[in-house]
Amino acid sequence: MKNIIAIVGMCGSGKSIASEYFENIGYKKVYLGGITMDKLKEENLEVNPENEKMMRERLRKEHGMGAYALLSIPKIEELIKTDNVVLDGLYSWDELKILKEKYPNIKVISIVVDKSIRYERLTTREIRPLTNEEAQKRDISEIENVAKGGPIAFADYYILNNNNMEDYTKELDRIKKEIEK
Repeated sequence: MKNIIAIVGMCGSGKSIASEYFENIGYKKVYLGGITMDKLKEENLEVNPENEKMMRERLRKEHGMGAYALLSIPKIEELIKTDNVVLDGLYSWDELKILKEKYPNIKVISIVVDKSIRYERLTTREIRPLTNEEAQKRDISEIENVAKGGPIAFADYYILNNNNMEDYTKELDRIKKEIEK
């Protein structure tokens, strides 16, 4: 059976970097947040924090708190036939429950970073930078409205990503070896 790895963490923790790491070693990526971007584009809405939040909440209202897992299963099913899969951006507890039921072998890696470091990184990132105020609003919204803390707390593996890229990559190497034993 092929491996499925879900990367979880708060905004700015390094989820995309971890996903890229797994992509670079042959995993196929399913970016759950891509559903938000696709829906915004379908409706000709600007990609910005307000519209992203609105769309995330709308999709969850329409499909339940497991919306992103449910909407991603067809893509996961297609890829898992031939490849290992990395899921970038698993958010809610319901999403994790749905995916664990469908794929009992899924492994969850939680990326944890001190809030002050995350916020600093978010102000300088190239894609969708956020001010400290925007980052804090997003954190609170995701904790209160999306139940994002559950998957982070219930992960199989943890990486403290407060340091440099070399240390982060070493931790990803260590976890990859553990998963692929």
